[in-house]
Amino acid sequence: MATIKRRDNADGTTTYRVRWQQGGRTGGWQSEKFGDETSAEEFKQLVDAHGQQWPPGWVKGKGFVQEPAVDGDMPLTDWAHRYVDRLTGIDERTRHDYKRDIDNHFAIIRHVQPSGLVVEATIANVTADDIQDWVRAEEAGERDPGNPEAWLRRKSSPKSIANRHGLLSAIVQAAVESDPPRRSKNCCTGTRLPRVDDGIDDEMCFLEHDEYARIAAEIQDPHARDLADWLVGTGMRWGEATALQVRDVSLTRSTVSVQRAWKRAAAGDGGPAYFLGPPKTKKARRVIALSPLQMDMLRRRMAGKAPEGLLFETPRGKSWRHDNFWRRRWVPAVEAAIAKGLPKRPRIHDLRHTHVAWLIAERIPLPAIQARLGHESITTTVDRYGHLVQALDGEIRAAVEAAMGPPAAASGIRRVV
Repeated sequence: MATIKRRDNADGTTTYRVRWQQGGRTGGWQSEKFGDETSAEEFKQLVDAHGQQWPPGWVKGKGFVQEPAVDGDMPLTDWAHRYVDRLTGIDERTRHDYKRDIDNHFAIIRHVQPSGLVVEATIANVTADDIQDWVRAEEAGERDPGNPEAWLRRKSSPKSIANRHGLLSAIVQAAVESDPPRRSKNCCTGTRLPRVDDGIDDEMCFLEHDEYARIAAEIQDPHARDLADWLVGTGMRWGEATALQVRDVSLTRSTVSVQRAWKRAAAGDGGPAYFLGPPKTKKARRVIALSPLQMDMLRRRMAGKAPEGLLFETPRGKSWRHDNFWRRRWVPAVEAAIAKGLPKRPRIHDLRHTHVAWLIAERIPLPAIQARLGHESITTTVDRYGHLVQALDGEIRAAVEAAMGPPAAASGIRRVV
């Protein structure tokens, strides 16, 4: 280990010399001089931390040199805004949300130099360690020092962190691919993120058939009741279901096509708060098979409407808004059911989760559920709902027994597909 030797000089000053053998006991002796003990101790710790080597970036007698300048370097947030401003194929609300994340979350990223000095993060200097520190800060949140009960920045959920990290990775990758390149590699590659499924069981509420029936019985408005039945019976997203039009229904095939969804407009654009746009993802544009009872409901709701007429409307013939439905229809019904013994407090989106649980209970394969829900990847379906497949344990055991048992014993067992 490195040692510190104090020396009282003839001129009355005191110096502190850090000495060590390069790389360990067999290397040549090295030393560096300091004018104060604190700096000497900090340098000693750096030498020890780097295996008895000079700390990277340290110049003898000068300390850490300034990090080399990179052509076109700029603050990380400036580069991020530039990237988002040039994105195509997104609506203005999404662009607004990205820029909000830049200002509220990426702005807290700092770069730590080898000396330990904390400086502004730029698109060129930000490192993998800086990104990992940011992930930890997002996960922990920040309390108000003046009021321990208040938050300056609330904790972020694993999913929110993963989403922001994905955006940040794309922003940094653009710097790698720029001309000239602002950096040689993507510092977001290999970041350890919180498990996205952490706490997911707490977030999702699955209703049994009788539990949903108890809530539905408390919904007095028939228009709202139809919409709730539709959500739990199809698993559609709120914005998709409330955007369905008469022309989306196929009476001959008993299907409905998801072609559009309600989108929130960017703040301050002067137009309506919501507009009809494309579904959430490419896979969200899909065709959903319907039961005879669901077709009966649609025929009733289609009567007398134009092809562009909304299938689900308020009693006044207006489009539903989530907040209005939640506040005036859903919450009162749920609270009434709870007062009568319902042990759960589901959200509207839990009707989508409930639909999946019902399908899995009926042995519907996850790929078919993925297509019905409009998930872009089967991974999303498996990560969110795979734990519910334990209901099929009996069939799995029978299949394994049939495959592993003697041929004679297995011949009489019906194959599970």
